[in-house]
Amino acid sequence: MKIIACIKQVPDSEAKVKAVPTGDGKVGQVSWGDAPLVINPFDEYAVEGALQQKEAAGGTVTALCIGPESARDALKHALAMGADEAVLVSDAALENLDTVGAAKVLAAAIQKIGGADMVVFGRQTLDNGAGLTPAQTARVLGWPMLGLAGQVKVEERSVTVERVLEEGRQSMKANLPAVLSVVQSIGEPRYPSFMGIRKASKATIPVWSLGDLGIAAPAAIVTRAELMNPPAQETATEMITGETPAEIAEKLADKIIAEKVL
Repeated sequence: MKIIACIKQVPDSEAKVKAVPTGDGKVGQVSWGDAPLVINPFDEYAVEGALQQKEAAGGTVTALCIGPESARDALKHALAMGADEAVLVSDAALENLDTVGAAKVLAAAIQKIGGADMVVFGRQTLDNGAGLTPAQTARVLGWPMLGLAGQVKVEERSVTVERVLEEGRQSMKANLPAVLSVVQSIGEPRYPSFMGIRKASKATIPVWSLGDLGIAAPAAIVTRAELMNPPAQETATEMITGETPAEIAEKLADKIIAEKVL
C-alpha cells in the first residue's frame, strides 16, 4: 500500500506573536518573529498513523510538504520517524496560500507522486487551525474523506475508521483510495531513532515547483491578519445617592424611565 502523509512546518508552540509596525495608524502585521520552525505537532500523528498502516499492510510512506526550503527540516523529521521518502513543493508564488489553494497544490503533487492508496493529514495546523485542508484536498482529488480518525483498519480495498467526536465515537467505511485526518487517539508519535536520524540527514529530498506540477499559482490567497488599535471608548459614571435605600431606589427608577431603558 502506498501512503502519503501531508505535513506542514509551523512556528514552535512556545512562540509568541509579535506585531511589526506599519506606520499607517495600525499596530502592524502579525509576525512569529524569530521563533524556531518545527513539524506541525498534529502532523506527527499523521506520520504515526501512516507508519502504523505500513506496518500492518506493508508498503511505503511518503511525506509531502508545501513550504520554503527550511521545510526540509520538517520532512527530515518525518523521515527520521520512519517515512521512506519525502517531497517538498516550494515556489515563491505559494507564500500566502489559503486552505483552498493548498488543497489544489497538494492534490497536484499527490497525482504527480502517483499510485497513492491513502493520504493522511493531522486534524489541523498549529498556525491557523482551520482544519479544512484535508476535506478540500479530498474534494479536488474526488476521493472519499474520513475525518477525525482515532483508529484505522484496512481490509482489501476498503478502509474503516472510528471517528472521535464530541458526541462519542462513529464508525465509517470507504473504498480506497481515500483521504484521512487523524487525531491523537491514533497513538503517540514514535521518537525518531538514531538510525532514522542518520538516514534522514543523508536523504535527498526532491523539490517541485508549480511548473513541475503543471499548474498555475492558485488564485485564492489569504490576507495576512493585522493587529489594529481598538477605537477609543468614553464612558461616564453617575452615582445616585440618597438618605435611605428607598430614596435611592426611587431616584434610580426615575432615571431608568427618563433614559427610556425600560
